[in-house]
Amino acid sequence: MHTFRRYLAREIYAATLFVFFAFLALFAFFDLIHELGELGNGGYRLQHALMYVLLSLPSHIYELFPIAVLIGTLYVLSHLAANSEYTVMRSSGLSPRATAGALARIGAVFVVLTFLIGEFVAPASERAAKQLKLRATSSMVVQEFRTGLWVKDERRFVNVRQVLPDATLLDVRIYEFDGDYRLVSVSAAERGNYADGGIWHLGNVVRTRFTGSEALVQRFPEIEWRSVLTPDILSVLFVLPERMSAWNLYQYTRHLAENRQKTERYEIAMWKKLVYPFGALVMMALALPFAYIHTRSGSVGGKVFSGIMLGIFFHMLNSLFSYLGLLQNWQPAISAVLPSLVFLLTAALMMWWVERR
Repeated sequence: MHTFRRYLAREIYAATLFVFFAFLALFAFFDLIHELGELGNGGYRLQHALMYVLLSLPSHIYELFPIAVLIGTLYVLSHLAANSEYTVMRSSGLSPRATAGALARIGAVFVVLTFLIGEFVAPASERAAKQLKLRATSSMVVQEFRTGLWVKDERRFVNVRQVLPDATLLDVRIYEFDGDYRLVSVSAAERGNYADGGIWHLGNVVRTRFTGSEALVQRFPEIEWRSVLTPDILSVLFVLPERMSAWNLYQYTRHLAENRQKTERYEIAMWKKLVYPFGALVMMALALPFAYIHTRSGSVGGKVFSGIMLGIFFHMLNSLFSYLGLLQNWQPAISAVLPSLVFLLTAALMMWWVERR
């Protein structure tokens, strides 16, 4: 059994790696074609586009993991069946349960890798890609330090301590200078919310104006602030909820709950982040029945094509149930787990069907 598991693991890992290279090359090509249209925008050059595409790859790896595992496992099992190797193994006493156990142990590696990439690598690389593109395409000066985000806005320098995923600004300081670069005023606001047309609503503002040798302090419950700064520019500080780490999603969900704001979207994304790595195991279970289908019932290529379609359907179903959960007010855990349960049940039914035959 140990020899069989090692042989199967080696074949599945190699096939899955090959599928990954093929998919990533395809996605990188399409991303590069899209980025070529941005060349010449500001200081955006070919080297920036190539780096942007490279930094986008971890997000693609995370999303493609279940599909690549399904196709790789399906190819290996179908190939073993086509060469009658699997038939010999079954004749030697290899039971479906033992095969499923071997696949589960092999798939545990994919589960861990998916979680690590989705939790640590993909969010950081996604953010770095956005920052790279903004620095290259925008004439604004945007830098991050320990004190938060610093932005040059015409004759103002803006410091934002924290930007929330809904583009809300926390602890904002605006330093305004005149034409001779003398400090004119300093405004400090607790929070800022974007309205429209480049206008922000700043709340609980304390403004200090400097006139000659005097300093005048004014307090406002709310003021309007017109700026070239927009949520699109600030998006460099965060990624989509579906690409945030589970820990950041948990923290932000708690923040929303404490402020009595809607948390459903972020809760669903958090549960999906926890459940999605186990999609690799579900896909391997879905591939197992194909090992019991004789080659005359379909070529290896046909089975691999079926695997591609199933993988795409799994990805679409994951997205669909997220939106359905929001619309129907389902429990976030149910919205995240249901697609995997549907496919796991499908795998069990397929296995029952091929065993009856």
